[in-house]
Amino acid sequence: MNPNLNHLQPYPFQRLRDLFQGLTPNPAFSHVNLSIGEPKHATPSIISEALANNLSGLASYPTTIGVPALREAINQWLQRRYKIPALNIDKAILPVNGSREALFAFAQAVIDSSTTQQPVVISPNPFYQIYEGAAFLAGAQPYFINTTPDNDYVMDLTQVPVEVLKRTQLVFVCSPGNPSGKVMDIQAWKTLFELSDQYGFVIASDECYSEIYFDEAQPPVGALQAAHQLGRDDFKRIVMFSSLSKRSNVPGMRSGFVAGDVEIIEKFALYRTYHGCAMNPAVQAASIVAWNDEEHVIHNRALYSKKFNAVTPILQKVWPKTQLPDAAFYLWINTEKDDTQVAKQLYQELNITVLPGSFLAREAHGLNPGKGFIRMALVASYEETIAAADRVSEFLK
Repeated sequence: MNPNLNHLQPYPFQRLRDLFQGLTPNPAFSHVNLSIGEPKHATPSIISEALANNLSGLASYPTTIGVPALREAINQWLQRRYKIPALNIDKAILPVNGSREALFAFAQAVIDSSTTQQPVVISPNPFYQIYEGAAFLAGAQPYFINTTPDNDYVMDLTQVPVEVLKRTQLVFVCSPGNPSGKVMDIQAWKTLFELSDQYGFVIASDECYSEIYFDEAQPPVGALQAAHQLGRDDFKRIVMFSSLSKRSNVPGMRSGFVAGDVEIIEKFALYRTYHGCAMNPAVQAASIVAWNDEEHVIHNRALYSKKFNAVTPILQKVWPKTQLPDAAFYLWINTEKDDTQVAKQLYQELNITVLPGSFLAREAHGLNPGKGFIRMALVASYEETIAAADRVSEFLK
């Protein structure tokens, strides 16, 4: 067996199941699951109908790069959403089976483990657990940058020791962030790009939450958009990852894309050809419909905005530091108590499942930056979410 498998830790939701072992939730309440970031809003009918109407595509082997119509739909969306020039759909865009699979595979393709010194992969902390697993399985050493209220949840690479930056081959960034919802501004992108120029590392920009935000006039800036604004239209060493899962409420469809540096995309496409992970033809057809329609996305954002605007003030009564995030669908709440005990209490007393923040982070630089926090995913219905917030408020006050 690959010895690097021994570095992998149990996934947060396995740890949560273990935490709740032997506990009985209060039967007086119906269960509200706010622990996992799985969209629960209805899948738009235009997408499900397109999927059903194209099942004949199952009779054909799909290609790794997908059909031109899908890549063009993604290209058009990128231009509309980020105000960037048209990309070369044959070289700069690659459909993938969801961003999770692609983020993991990308590290395997990018990391050169034959170097004399072990390569480094940098990621924020707390973080999406795939970043760490991808680094370990690629033979690299993860290096975590703590994102906390003290630094406004900004991943500050200028604090990384030079000897670490010299070994860094890949940097994972997540904007809007998971779990904080923090959106990187143009200055943060500029600093990141300049360090990439200096040290030669590749930037993997995880933007799976980019379409969940609260001000229609101010969508989050993405990596390619920031690069374009800064005059970097070659997108050198920059690859963005996007997905329909959150944007269009189709997590089971496993549909997304990567786009950016043509040389990296070319090598990644070659890797994926051998990996055997082409997108289902029916899913490709449905994805074209999804990327071409914005009306359902605006409606989706409105549903989240309604929940966040209602829930945040309720929870502020008992957790005063609760804040509306920049974007994404999580509340990252500083309880100022043991986060695992808070999670157990909410489960046992109120039948509400949340995720302890310490499960999403690692001990780094003397602390676990998730300790004392809980993550609430506001993915349940409006009625369920409000009911859960009211339960918490009444119980804790």
